[in-house]
Amino acid sequence: MTHLRLGVNIDHVATVRQARGTAWPDPVRAALLAEAAGADGITAHLREDRRHISDSDIDRLSRELKIPLNLEMAATDEMHIIALNAKPHAACIVPEKREEITTEGGLDAARQHNHLSPIVRSLGDAGIRVSLFIEPAKEQLDAAKSLGAPVVELHTGAYANAEGAAQARILERLQKAAAYGASIDLEIHAGHGLTYENVKPIAAIPEIRELNIGHFLVGEAIFIGLESSIRRMRALMDESRAV
Repeated sequence: MTHLRLGVNIDHVATVRQARGTAWPDPVRAALLAEAAGADGITAHLREDRRHISDSDIDRLSRELKIPLNLEMAATDEMHIIALNAKPHAACIVPEKREEITTEGGLDAARQHNHLSPIVRSLGDAGIRVSLFIEPAKEQLDAAKSLGAPVVELHTGAYANAEGAAQARILERLQKAAAYGASIDLEIHAGHGLTYENVKPIAAIPEIRELNIGHFLVGEAIFIGLESSIRRMRALMDESRAV
């Protein structure tokens, strides 16, 4: 089965830094540790309010990483310009509300088609791989295809927060969405809320090519260290693909 890539989101290393307004802990150092631990890429979300990742972090990551940088961004003029200047390997367009604690759901690509279209086209023309963070719904997958985005990231937050039969139903929805998306030539990624306990059923979906995981790995690093946290997640993902 195809190697499943792991993108490590370092946002919440920066969250801890911002709590004191100092230079520590350094999210770029965390990214380099993640790289050494086997991460296939680094994800960082530059928010409008700069609550964690900063512009200087993106600049340093662009210069210092040897593995791909995935810039999460809202579909705004400011972020569009920043992405064109930084030229990350990838840009994942996500919904963003100033008052939210974390991303609350997928982008409504179907209803925002006219707004998203020039941004997706411009980023793609600049050689940046564009992905859209969406719910596992046919309407959203079709919209991503219509927009010309080569990649979608399926929002797994509802799956991660559910239990029992409800979780099984959402998993089935994710499986069907991944299969349909791949059938229309979209590259399928997934992420949000994934942990050691719930990652394997998602990692086992054969069409998924990449998982992006951050908050749990940074939290677990408090107890076992960042490299160990990432290596264990990597092992669980590999086990799910070996079955």
